[in-house]
Amino acid sequence: MRHVLLDVDVVVDLCVSGADSDASVQAVAVAEQAGASVWLYTGSVQGLETATANALRALQAAAGVAATDAGIQGRARELLRARTASYRWLSALAGEGDVFAADDPAAEQLLRALDRFESGAARLLTRDPKLLAAHPDKTLAPGQCTADAFSQAPLGFIDLATQQDLIRPALELNLHRVLQHGRYVMGPEVGELETRLAEYVGVRHCIGVSSGTDALLVALMALDVGPGAEVITTPFTFVATAEAIALLGAVPVFVDIDPLTYNIDPALIEAAITERTRAIMPVSLYGQCADMDAINAIAARHGLPVIEDAAQSFGATYKGRRSCGLSTIGCTSFFPSKPLGGYGDGGACFTDDADLALRMRQVMNHGQDRRYSHARLGINGRLDALQAAVLLAKLDIFDEEVPRRAEVGAAYSAALIARGASVVGSADAGLLVPHVAGHNTSVFAQYTIQVDDRAAIQQRLSEQGIPTAVHYPIPLNQQPAYRHLCCPDCTPLAAAAAERVMSLPMHPYLAVDRIERIADVLLPG
Repeated sequence: MRHVLLDVDVVVDLCVSGADSDASVQAVAVAEQAGASVWLYTGSVQGLETATANALRALQAAAGVAATDAGIQGRARELLRARTASYRWLSALAGEGDVFAADDPAAEQLLRALDRFESGAARLLTRDPKLLAAHPDKTLAPGQCTADAFSQAPLGFIDLATQQDLIRPALELNLHRVLQHGRYVMGPEVGELETRLAEYVGVRHCIGVSSGTDALLVALMALDVGPGAEVITTPFTFVATAEAIALLGAVPVFVDIDPLTYNIDPALIEAAITERTRAIMPVSLYGQCADMDAINAIAARHGLPVIEDAAQSFGATYKGRRSCGLSTIGCTSFFPSKPLGGYGDGGACFTDDADLALRMRQVMNHGQDRRYSHARLGINGRLDALQAAVLLAKLDIFDEEVPRRAEVGAAYSAALIARGASVVGSADAGLLVPHVAGHNTSVFAQYTIQVDDRAAIQQRLSEQGIPTAVHYPIPLNQQPAYRHLCCPDCTPLAAAAAERVMSLPMHPYLAVDRIERIADVLLPG
């Protein structure tokens, strides 16, 4: 059990001293100390106020103290406001309103609300003997609320649930607005999101699109990259980078990586440029930007545009400037696991060039320049209003999450170095922690280390309930769909990294004690 929903009688106990209040107060304190989430139900608001006022009225009558109804009502609200300020509110859904056939409609609402939680993860804390007897699998008496009743949430690779609890009011409001106005495609939330994202990055234009992959495709199409063209990129990335190029009939030209940051090595780019080169597409991997000034300088000498694949680095900075605002076009992804992620696919393109912005806006909407007039070849690459609504709620706390990600990354590195690890670049073997260039900040889309005997270490961590992932085990130039484009051994540094990298659980809410535990399992003794 990791969640506790409070019945009205328990909340009254918390607000008004009485014969049963001590047990309720102690039960809630135990839940909080165990790290459980304590919830109130919005459908109970009127009942909470009435019951608290009645309890106050009874106390004052017993003490022979006269009080006005207005005074009691005001005091009840003050107590409720103060006592419930730190708890989370669970909204009342439409399906929880038709409960009048039940013997106790208010109780039935609470029981239905519990069904939203994962089985066994939540209980209703109540003193109602009928509820306790009728629903022993869903309820908990204050005296049963002991530390042993709670279990810590399993260690996840990411943690969207904690974030969702924090933004739930804004999230539900935004989603409800979309459901009410019904403009699910190109609704007002999309425009609002684009404005806020452009301001955040520091560019003039942001175009919301349907995924990070489509962001790359839209950017390439706006630049008229097509059959026979070459685009220089890295083989050490997710397949979408090369996929978007190849889908247009163009050829991804793979250049090896900088072994310190895993990003494309600018020193190797110029030698790969030919008369067929039409763009350079660096990837800002694992949350850290590529060396964009060096790349832009090369591109300028050859009259080439640069597309930053910033699917993993939104929120990171390079020499004080934000990722996605460092090149001709910046592209990012809002896949749920990204630093700024939706609840499905989504992405965005960024630029300061008004003509390119217009082209990308047309491309992502079937090439339209106006309704039923198609100025260019396009795709159905629009961002859904529902995803924009989710992202707007998440954007409200993004400025808090970015530094937390850096803190988690720093805590990982400190814990591992204290146990004997080295930083990438300072050793050739053993456990190596990430190197972040001095002019960069990283959003740690992944916290990626290097290890010897990766499979055995992953197995050991798995046995201790610690999930891991490998990003990425096979360079793209060794993948069946792409290896005919480049000799499989032409990027040896990417191949070497692919053999040793391993990513650990990473999110802004990862507690230090869990980081220390992971470090202990990685480097015992």
